[in-house]
Amino acid sequence: MIEEIKRDMEKAVRELLGEAKLNSGDILVAGCSTSEVAGHNIGTASSEKLGSAIFDTVYSILKQKGIYLAAQCCEHLNRAIIIPREAAAARGLETVNVVPHPKAGGSFATAAYNAFENPVAVEAIKADAGMDIGNTLIGMHLKSVAIPLRLSVSSIGKACLVCAKTRPKYIGGSRACYDERMT
Repeated sequence: MIEEIKRDMEKAVRELLGEAKLNSGDILVAGCSTSEVAGHNIGTASSEKLGSAIFDTVYSILKQKGIYLAAQCCEHLNRAIIIPREAAAARGLETVNVVPHPKAGGSFATAAYNAFENPVAVEAIKADAGMDIGNTLIGMHLKSVAIPLRLSVSSIGKACLVCAKTRPKYIGGSRACYDERMT
């Protein structure tokens, strides 16, 4: 089961990156319910093994491309974000004091906290793209204009997968011109 989940995650991340056209220094937010991945209700059966496997797969791909991973905690930590300190500093984000664990924060965010060289928690972020694994509600952590993406991978284990990219807002009226490379 874990090998299949890792394969599906890798495929989904690569497809998302192809669609979202992220650059080095951009941020991808991911929320993951390992309970849902394992076929249970969200928040009822957190799995450190699944959390680490999913995190490791996503993080290894993003790290190679210089893209920051922001791991969303569960609702017990008000969906705070675990992110490398350098990414928080680059965006001017205020850190908060909390350390996730499987029963408060979730196994995915715990894996991120344990793996990042210098992890911090922030209350909110405006990410450039996102992955929601198991209905974790990452939308609050995306930039204002989020565009849902349909990937060939629609689930991870038993959890539904929803991904999004973002784009700048269009402003102006009928006489305005837009840069099509930014859509």
